[in-house]
Amino acid sequence: MGEANSQKRMYTTSAGEFLTVSGDRALPAAQALPTLYWFKPDQRSMAERSRSTNHQQHFTRKKRKLTIQTKPLTLTPDHSHTLKHKKKQGRRNSESVGDNRKWVYSTRDCSTHKDKFVFVSYNILGVENASNHKDLYINVQPKFLKWEHRRRVIRKEIARYSPSILCFQEVDRFDDLNRTLQKDGFKGVYQARTGDARDGCAIFWKDELFTLVHEDNIEFKHFGLRDNVAQFCVLKMNGSQTHVDDTENLESRSILVGNIHVLFNPSRGDIKLGQVRLFLEKAHKLSETWGNIPAILGGDLNSMPQSALYQFIASSELNIQHHERKQISGQICPFDYPRFQSRSNYCSGPLLHRWSKEEVRLATGTDNSTYIRHNLNLKSAYHGVPASSLTRDDHGEPLATSFHSRFMGTVDYIWHTKDLVPVKVLETLPIETLRKTRGLPSKRWGSDHLALVCELAFAI
Repeated sequence: MGEANSQKRMYTTSAGEFLTVSGDRALPAAQALPTLYWFKPDQRSMAERSRSTNHQQHFTRKKRKLTIQTKPLTLTPDHSHTLKHKKKQGRRNSESVGDNRKWVYSTRDCSTHKDKFVFVSYNILGVENASNHKDLYINVQPKFLKWEHRRRVIRKEIARYSPSILCFQEVDRFDDLNRTLQKDGFKGVYQARTGDARDGCAIFWKDELFTLVHEDNIEFKHFGLRDNVAQFCVLKMNGSQTHVDDTENLESRSILVGNIHVLFNPSRGDIKLGQVRLFLEKAHKLSETWGNIPAILGGDLNSMPQSALYQFIASSELNIQHHERKQISGQICPFDYPRFQSRSNYCSGPLLHRWSKEEVRLATGTDNSTYIRHNLNLKSAYHGVPASSLTRDDHGEPLATSFHSRFMGTVDYIWHTKDLVPVKVLETLPIETLRKTRGLPSKRWGSDHLALVCELAFAI
C-alpha cells in the first residue's frame, strides 16, 4: 500500500481519461482551471499621457484599463458541479446535501412505491482503534481524532441524511452514542466483539417509524472464526407510517436488518469467507422464519469490489479452489496499482498458497467440498443506481469509502434483496477531494470511513 508517490504519474481512468497524479493531488487534464492574467500598467507612462489628454479621454482610458484588468475575474462558472439533471418526471437526478456529497436518483420510476426508508451503513472508527493505530493518521490533526469532536460531527452529518435505520461498525462508546441518538428519536441495540477488543456493531432505528420485533447475533468465535460479530434486527414499520390498506399485507412491511464487521487480516481469506458465509446463511434463515421478509445488509467487509468475496455475495456462489487464499479480499490500494480494477481474481494456473483442509473447513463449513453458495438473491444498492466515473469504479461501486495514511479504497457496502428497490444513493467523494484532506477524519468528517446512504422502497 503506502502513500502517494511524490513524483508525477499518469493513469488512465475507466472513462479513458488521463489522470495526472502529483503528491497528494490528482486532476484530470480536462478539468484544468483557466489561467487568470493580471496586467500591471506602467504608472509613469500613464501619468505622462494623462497630462496630455483631456478629462474625457482620461476617463475612457481608465475605464478601458479597468475592463482589461477585471475581465478574467468574470469567468463563466463551471456548471458541471451545479447542473441539475432533470428526470422525465421533472425531479432532479442529483442534489447536494452539503460538503460535496450529492444524492443520485435511480433512473427507474419509483413514484408508485410509497413506503420508503433511508438506510445508513457507517464504520465510525473506534476510539481505541484511533488511539492504538496513530500511524494511520499521521496527517490528521490530533483534535480531529478526539471522540468529542467526532461524535458531534457524526451526529450533525447523520442528521443531514434524515435516516430511518443506522448500522454502525467499530462502536466502542455505545452508551454515549445511544444517549446522543436518543435525543434525535432513535433506539438501538449493541453487539460487542468477543476477546480483548472493546468495539462492536450497533443498529439504530427511528422509533416513530419502526418497532423492534426480534434481535439476533453471531459470535464467530463459536465457529473458530475469530472474535468478530454480526447482528440482526427484524423491524416492523409502524402502522401510521405505512401506505398498505390491507391489514394482512402489513406483515410485508417488516424488514430484516443485518450488520457485520468482517476480519481485517488480508491473508486470512478462509476466515473472511467463513464469516460472510455464516452471516448470509443466518440472514436467509431469519428472512424465511419471519415470512420471507425483505433483507438489507450493511457493513465493513474489509474486501474490495474486485475480490472473490464480493463475487461470492453478488453471484451467490464461489469455488475457492480457483482463488488464492491470501487474495480472497483483494485488499490492496487500487490507486497504487492502477491496473488492479480490471484484473481478474480467477487463477488459471497453480495456486501459490494452497488451501489446507482446516482452511477449507473454515471457509466452506465442510471437509469435502471447495464450493460454497448462499440462497439470498442480493443486489448492491450503489451498483443499482449508476453515477459518475469520478466516484464509481467499473463495478458501479464507490471508488473509495475509506481513506487514511496507508489506504484509499472501498470496503463498505449495502446489499438488499429484490423485495427492496433503491430510490437514491448518496455519492461518496471524488478522489481528488479526498486527497485534499490528506486523510480522514477531518474537520468535516468524523471517521476514516465515509457513510454509505441509500433510500429504498418496498417493491410491492
